Amino acid sequence: MTPSRSSSPENDVFAFDPTFVPERDNKAAATTSITFDNLLPPDTPLLLHEDLQEGCGGQLWPAGMVLSKYMLTNHKTGFLPGKSIIEIGAGGGLVGLAVALGCEVDSIKPIYITDQIPMLALMQKNITLNNLHGRVQAEVYDWGTPPPANIFAKGQYPHIVLAADCVYFEPAFPLLLKTLKDLIGPATTCYFCFKKRRKADMRFIRDMMKTFVVEQVVYDGREADQRKQQLEN
Repeated sequence: MTPSRSSSPENDVFAFDPTFVPERDNKAAATTSITFDNLLPPDTPLLLHEDLQEGCGGQLWPAGMVLSKYMLTNHKTGFLPGKSIIEIGAGGGLVGLAVALGCEVDSIKPIYITDQIPMLALMQKNITLNNLHGRVQAEVYDWGTPPPANIFAKGQYPHIVLAADCVYFEPAFPLLLKTLKDLIGPATTCYFCFKKRRKADMRFIRDMMKTFVVEQVVYDGREADQRKQQLEN
């Protein structure tokens, strides 16, 4: 997303049918191996530890899978090098970790995965599981508060904001919108993926569309299958 007064590139918003990535039942803490339908090599999958002890963010949610697949399919090479990247509401850090593992990214700037303090240890654990120290950094970032000073100096904005399944708790919507306003500058693109659950979710999306230039993206995952077939042929 970009501010409506900006002429920078338009942004991507995803809202998807739950049949694309079915809901998962709550489960005991465990580590999952994920290749995103072989968008990551089977011998180097993403390892994601899930643990609901500190909250629902500790579980893998459908929008994170969708956004990860989209980034791995459409921005694997050429687009992300040289760009600063932050994931908000990261939970265990799925999307940021997937981008770090499967996309060409900046070799100097880390990808920041952020959430509230209960998720910090889980994010750090998943960075360690995937040997991504130095390439991915976990930080505490509460929506509605200024961006962490150690990530961006005042007046600076990231190039890329990743947000998956951040629309789930209505009282937090004003805080989420403020955070997006704080992060999105003239050259920022935000990839925002959510599952439609209730009418209030769409009210938030309407407020977002009044604030930013928004482009809805149609993506069903078949692009990834087609590209894989082309490589195999």
